[in-house]
Amino acid sequence: MNKVKTPIEVRYQETDQMGVVYHANYLIWFEIGRTKFIEHLGFNYNDMEKHHIVSPVVDAQISFKKPIRYGEKTSVETWLEQYDGVRTIYGYNILNQEGDVAVSGTTKHVIVKKDSFRPLSLRKKFPDWHEAYIQQLNGVS
Repeated sequence: MNKVKTPIEVRYQETDQMGVVYHANYLIWFEIGRTKFIEHLGFNYNDMEKHHIVSPVVDAQISFKKPIRYGEKTSVETWLEQYDGVRTIYGYNILNQEGDVAVSGTTKHVIVKKDSFRPLSLRKKFPDWHEAYIQQLNGVS
């Protein structure tokens, strides 16, 4: 499993009155990690959107283990958890400054036509992405 690690700067506005990162912000950090993971493979969402295709989240799972606080250095690790040609599941670990997993989770995605939200096959619409994802599942960089 190939992971892409992306540094995250904890901004004050992302925290609550206790100085702890507000739980919904971890989903934003997942998106930052996912975008960097896709860019690491040589792709980007803009290429997909030029064809009026988007990739919504259809499921999200998140588990909180340790708080991340304002001023901490943190990062998000992102990898391809599962892929079947239609559905893609990305895995995430938010690491605290000691390198411990503070938050973990997954997001499941499909691609759809932007105007109708009709599901499409990534395998058929974007064969280069499909091949790169298959290689990731097989541990090829």
